[in-house]
Amino acid sequence: FVYISHTFFYRPTAPKIPDGEKVDFDDIQKKRQNKDLMELQSLIDAHFECRKQEEEELIALKERIEKRRAERAEQQRIRAEKDKERQARREAERMRKEEADAQRKVDDETKKKIALTNMGSGFSSHLQRIEQRRGKKQTEREKKKKVLAERCKPLNIESLSDDSLREKAKELWEWLHNLEAIKYDHCEKLKRQRYEVVSLRNRIDELQKQ
Repeated sequence: FVYISHTFFYRPTAPKIPDGEKVDFDDIQKKRQNKDLMELQSLIDAHFECRKQEEEELIALKERIEKRRAERAEQQRIRAEKDKERQARREAERMRKEEADAQRKVDDETKKKIALTNMGSGFSSHLQRIEQRRGKKQTEREKKKKVLAERCKPLNIESLSDDSLREKAKELWEWLHNLEAIKYDHCEKLKRQRYEVVSLRNRIDELQKQ
């Protein structure tokens, strides 16, 4: 121990080598290198083992993805086949109904002709006149003309005084104003109905696409 400024400090000393023995520094260096090499090899082995596990996990993930993709493709194929079969059944059902309706109409016409023949020419002529009268129904244009003729009656204003003419003009103006209001209401109703029809068509198109 060395005493400095009233404080004791410990000074380490190198171990003494016994007399007559030699220290093999090359052997110490070689052992240290071997130890470092073993530690490095352990780290390398651990690294490659981790890489191997990661590659195995990646391969397993790819296999699961491929399996799921194949399952999804198979499900889509089965769904498409079912949809195709469903459409084929609907088409067959529609054709069957159309054929049944057509056959029913033919049968009804045949029964009607047989009944008319059995009932005699008099009743047949009567039915023919009824059919002719039905064929002479008024068309939409003729109906419109008739309605306009009923509403647009001629004005008898020759014998009216000035005050009566003013009252008549006021009455006609109010009548026209009411017609315009009714027309506006019908136009708005028509717009709403057209909008609803377009919206329904769009929804139907979206459902058919899905």
